[in-house]
Amino acid sequence: MSEPKRLHPIAAVANFLQSLKELLLPVFVLIIFGGEGVFFQFITSGIVILLLLLSGIIRWLRFTYRIEEGELRIESGVFVRKKRYIPFERIQSLDTSEGILQRPFNLVKMKVETAGSSGKGDAEAVLTAINKQEASLIQQALLHSKGQASAAGDDGDLSAEPKEDIVYKISPGELLLLSSTSGGAGVVISAVVAFILQLDEVLPYERIFVQFEHFIKNGILFISIVIFIIFFIAWLIALIGSLFKYADFTVKKVDDDLIITRGLLEKRQFTIPFNRIQAVKITENLLRQPFGFASVYVESAGGSLQNASSSSVLLLPITKKSRIADILKPYLTDYAFEPILTPAPRRSCVRYLFRGFLTSILPIVLPLLFFRPWGYFALLLLPFSLFLSYLKYKDAGWGIDGQQLTLRYRGLLKNTVFMKKNRIQKLSMEQSYFQERADLATADAAVMSGFGGSGGTVADLEKRDVQQVYEWYSYTEIAEDRL
Repeated sequence: MSEPKRLHPIAAVANFLQSLKELLLPVFVLIIFGGEGVFFQFITSGIVILLLLLSGIIRWLRFTYRIEEGELRIESGVFVRKKRYIPFERIQSLDTSEGILQRPFNLVKMKVETAGSSGKGDAEAVLTAINKQEASLIQQALLHSKGQASAAGDDGDLSAEPKEDIVYKISPGELLLLSSTSGGAGVVISAVVAFILQLDEVLPYERIFVQFEHFIKNGILFISIVIFIIFFIAWLIALIGSLFKYADFTVKKVDDDLIITRGLLEKRQFTIPFNRIQAVKITENLLRQPFGFASVYVESAGGSLQNASSSSVLLLPITKKSRIADILKPYLTDYAFEPILTPAPRRSCVRYLFRGFLTSILPIVLPLLFFRPWGYFALLLLPFSLFLSYLKYKDAGWGIDGQQLTLRYRGLLKNTVFMKKNRIQKLSMEQSYFQERADLATADAAVMSGFGGSGGTVADLEKRDVQQVYEWYSYTEIAEDRL
């Protein structure tokens, strides 16, 4: 592959669609609100679209890549020629996906992630459309350059496939349960509302509001039915979206990496090097917890995860909590997934309930003052807030197992975080005036994850317990400083 190669021609279409996506809102505004007549608006929009298409074709023609002297060399640029030479030793992982454009042509999109990739979610380089054989050769060349190609044999045959172990594969029942309880309905409704609010100059909101008041007079039953239908449709859309997103979710161990593949319309692949795993987190939501189901995330300081908002990646989307240790222990051997945890003391319960009461006052009082009689429904928030606060108290806990710190805490989700001592970047003991009077304290720990930190905070533990955690961690720091 020493000769420069171009991407598949479908990459020109991908370039065009990406540019069109970035200019979609201005073009839409031009068509709707342009003041020179409909003909002028469409002619102008057509010229813009044509220029974007020509730009996509030129960018494809000017983009080449090759492997030479242990580097991935990429040249691109329309007016200014840019050359990027990426040594294989700097590459953390190669993230491949098969989108709607790639799959009909048996192609993949490959993202090259390095330790110096942009913290804004940009990969070091993207090969938009290459065939699977070339992608496999690049991956094998990467493994070979890092001395991980033992499966290739002594003759250096890069075509040999590395050994794969199936860690987890989602079942149809688990996929349906995951999609049904994903909570995506709220996201769908929020997106629709946000879009509608952008059209305040087009939609007759005053007339709609008057009609809505008329509907209300028809009775509470009619309004309840309408709200139910809206939420059902939103839930159905979220369900279908999750089914497509997580279909065929599979986790494999390949050499020293975990490889995650998922997706129906767009097949995506993520790579997590074992040596970049900073922590493991088990998450349980309110819908799945009563049935004993949970999800597992890993926090990574690199890998192919910089294109996400954080480096927390879903490892096990849904499984019985009792099975997690059996699934992960053979591969994450230094983690104890069933530690004994010390709960928060009983006197902390009042503090948790009081905080829940305070946080619910404003959301209750404002509807009562300005939206009566419907505002009285806000009173239902109080028992829910107190119940959630009680769950936060019951779930708070900590544990030390050799070189591992485990913290358990809850927001809307119950989280259990497992952190190795040598991966913890920060551990602090915090104490307010009122906590000091009650002989309580807060433990806060974080590991390095991506371009930020991730970990856990557990409030209102026994002060002596938090002090024990702090001394457990500080002992290593002091010993290292002395060495």
